[in-house]
Amino acid sequence: MPAYDAIIIGTGQAGSPLAGRLTDAGMKVAIVERNLFGGTCVNTGCTPTKTLVASAKTAQMARRAAEYGVVLDGPVRIDMKKVKARADAVSGASRDGIGKWLEGMANCTVFRGHARFVDRNSVRVGDDVLTAERIFVNVGGRAILPAIPGLAEVPHLTNSTIMDLDVVPEHLLILGGSYVGLEFAQIYRRFGAKVTVFEPGPRLIRREDEDISRAVADILAAEGIDVIVGAANLAVGRSGGGIVVSHDGSNGLKAVSGSHLLVATGRRPNTDDLDADKAGIALDAHGYIIVDDALRTTVDGIWALGDCNGRGAFTHTAYNDFEIVAANLLDDDPRRVTDRIPVYALYVDPPLGRVGLTETEAKKTGRRLLVSTRPMTRVSRAIEKGETQGFMKIVADADSGEILGAALLGTGCDEVVHSLIDVMYARRPYQQVRRGVHIHPTVSELLPTMLAEFRPA
Repeated sequence: MPAYDAIIIGTGQAGSPLAGRLTDAGMKVAIVERNLFGGTCVNTGCTPTKTLVASAKTAQMARRAAEYGVVLDGPVRIDMKKVKARADAVSGASRDGIGKWLEGMANCTVFRGHARFVDRNSVRVGDDVLTAERIFVNVGGRAILPAIPGLAEVPHLTNSTIMDLDVVPEHLLILGGSYVGLEFAQIYRRFGAKVTVFEPGPRLIRREDEDISRAVADILAAEGIDVIVGAANLAVGRSGGGIVVSHDGSNGLKAVSGSHLLVATGRRPNTDDLDADKAGIALDAHGYIIVDDALRTTVDGIWALGDCNGRGAFTHTAYNDFEIVAANLLDDDPRRVTDRIPVYALYVDPPLGRVGLTETEAKKTGRRLLVSTRPMTRVSRAIEKGETQGFMKIVADADSGEILGAALLGTGCDEVVHSLIDVMYARRPYQQVRRGVHIHPTVSELLPTMLAEFRPA
C-alpha cells in the first residue's frame, strides 16, 4: 500500500491549492480525481456559465444598439455552436492548466479514479490502496433531482448537462426559481429561446428580501421571461416530441409545453459513494460531512472542504476552506469558518451583489437598525450606460455603526459590493468611511452618500 503524508480526494477549488501548500511544506501527497480537473467551478459552474453570460450580454447589447446611436444591419443571430465552443475553450484552458500544474508538481502523485474509504487511514482507487495520516475530502456536489411525478420518464437537463447544448431551445422550461435557474433563464432568453420558470414558493430567490425578489422578477419579466410562482404539485410528462410541465394554478390544473427541461432545484453533496462510514466519518441528514470550525471531521486526521461540508456553496468559500485548513495546519494561525462573512452574487444582468444579513434577517436580531436605499435611476454611471434597473440597499446597527449587510442590484454591483465587504471585515463603523471620496462617475461613488443617508428601519 503506497504511503503518503496526505491524501486529497478531489481537485476542486480547495483540493488543488492545498496540494501546492502541502508539497511546498515537504509532504508527499496523493491527489485523486475521478472526473475532470478543477471541479464544478471550472467545468460546469462559474467559468463556463459566466462565459455564457458574457455572450448573452453581448447579444442583448447588440439588440439595443440603436438606443446608443449604433446602427447594425439586420436582426441579431446566435451561432450557438460558436457560443458553446467559446465556453468550452475558456473552461478547457483552466482545466488543462490545473491538470498540468498538479501532474508536474514535485512530491505529488495524481491518481485518476473513484476514491472510496477503506478505513480512517486508507483510500482505495481502482486497484490501489493509498494510506496517509492526513486525508482531505473535497468531493463537491451535484444537482438534486426531486421526486416530481414523471421526471424520470422525460429527458431533462441539469446545470451540468445543459453545458452540452449547442442549439438554442425553442422553449426552455425551468424547474426552480433561484440562482442557477434564473441565470440560465436570462442566458437562454437572450439567445432567443422562449423561457418559463416554475417556482413552487411564493416568490423567486426566497432567501432574499421581498423587495429584491420583486426587482429581479421585474428585470426578467421585462425581457419576456415567464415566471410562475406558487407552482404547486408539479408534474412532468411528454407531449408529442416535447415536454409538458403541469401545476396547480389559481383556477385549477395548468400545463405549459416546451422543447427542453432544466431542473434547477438545488444541489447535494457527492458523499453517497464515498464509503465515509468505513472511516467513521459522520454525515448530517442531507449527506453533508459534519465539520467543526476548523473543518475537521468527526475523525481525527480527516478534513472536509468545499461543497461537501455544507458550510458554503461557492468557489470563494471552497478556496477559503483551503486557506483555513492550511493556516491551522502549516502556519500556526487559528483561522475559523465563522470568521467569514456570507457574501455572494446572483449573475443575472444586472447582477446582485450580496453581503452579510438581509434586512429581514437583521430585523430578527432585535437590534435598532438603519437602512439606506438608492434606485439605480439616481446613479450617474447607470444612466450614462443606459442600465438603470435595480436599486442598492445597506443595513447597519444604529448603536454601533456596524454595517450588517447589503443587497446591491444593479450594473457593476457584483464588484461594487466589495467596498462594503472590506469595511465589514475591518470592523469599522460606517461613520469612519462615509466621508471617503470615490471616483466619479462610478457606481461605487454612491456608497459614501448612502452611508450619510441612513434612516431608522
